[in-house]
Amino acid sequence: MRILLIGGGGREHALAWKLAQSEQVTEIFVAPGNPGIAELPKCACVTLDLNDLDKVADYAEANSIDLTVVGPEATLVAGIADVFKGRGLPVFGPSKAAAQLEGSKAFSKNLMAKYAIPTAFFKICEDIETAKAYVEEKGAPIVVKADGLAAGKGVVVAMTKAEALAAIDDMMADHKFGNAGARVVLEEFMEGEEASLLAFTDGKTVVPMIAAQDHKRVYDGDEGPNTGGMGTYAPAPVMTDVLRLKATETILKPVVEAMAAEGTPYQGCLYAGLMIKGDSIKVVEFNCRFGDPETQVILPLLEGDLAEIMLACATGTLADVNVSWSNKAAVCVVMASGGYPVSYENGKEITGLDAAAADKDTVVFHAGTKAVDGKVVTAGGRVLGVTACDENIRAARDRAYAAVEKIHFDDNFYRKDIAWRALKR
Repeated sequence: MRILLIGGGGREHALAWKLAQSEQVTEIFVAPGNPGIAELPKCACVTLDLNDLDKVADYAEANSIDLTVVGPEATLVAGIADVFKGRGLPVFGPSKAAAQLEGSKAFSKNLMAKYAIPTAFFKICEDIETAKAYVEEKGAPIVVKADGLAAGKGVVVAMTKAEALAAIDDMMADHKFGNAGARVVLEEFMEGEEASLLAFTDGKTVVPMIAAQDHKRVYDGDEGPNTGGMGTYAPAPVMTDVLRLKATETILKPVVEAMAAEGTPYQGCLYAGLMIKGDSIKVVEFNCRFGDPETQVILPLLEGDLAEIMLACATGTLADVNVSWSNKAAVCVVMASGGYPVSYENGKEITGLDAAAADKDTVVFHAGTKAVDGKVVTAGGRVLGVTACDENIRAARDRAYAAVEKIHFDDNFYRKDIAWRALKR
């Protein structure tokens, strides 16, 4: 099987790493890829114009690609799956219409309201005046969300009215997230513990993955602004087997059935960000792709053949495939550039990568790196996802941090408390 993988971050490094382990896979072409992916067996990084989806499809046809796997949400929201399906090319990822589940918070909330899928109370606001009036009426805490894609940063959990009003100005007046903030969704503040439950689906069958927990805030103790994720671990003990089954039956399956009923069947990876309080589960958000950095801890625990599973999702045969999971645990610590998530410098040499990866149960996934003159240098805010597996979360965490200590680049920082909630239990 020849695979084309779209993307070049830590999520795609994890996908390529797992796909390369499949005996059915002979070659993986990754566009654009990164220096970590370039070193994987069977993998080659290629340059494609991802803004010209027809040319990407031309490449797939010319290179006899058997399956295209799409990592980034923006490419899915742009409609790459429609272009490929229109040519009869198998693709893992939802259609443009189905990707609106992530591409528009308003679409997602309206769908959940229509089909009684549990989520926070909300109001969709098309203008600043309406949004501010709602905040004045409801008070704080309240959650302000940009309607469109904002790279995981378009959400403000405002603990005061002033914070909420400032967030509305940022999004709607100052266009901090471009067109994504032209419309906002205001939501009730939900208390509880968050977890991410991803699922494989072919539009009919839904197979949940192992639950993970992400650390969104930039500093220890969950302080500071939201980021794309500073680390993660799996399985998340807050999502017990009973709750995972409940989430599958009350959220994952109903939303896939709802999308089919709307005439926009959903196929690919469905990501549900969930708020758990006691035995109550509500949807925080849906994403139309694998999470980053959740993928980096979920895929090392997958014992099935990822390429076979993805092809089954693309061809409507997921019910025929066995998906099984390891009983181990995985922890990922993100090493970031100083100043992230606001401003940071690129181009700093990274050393110690080989030493960190010498442990067979540790993988260093590249998120924001590039190769310059034979050296690997920083090229992003989140630079590396140092991931380790072991018998339990404490042991996996110790192994991940031991690897982190072997890696160096100027001005790097990372959270020292990844998986603290699990260990507190």
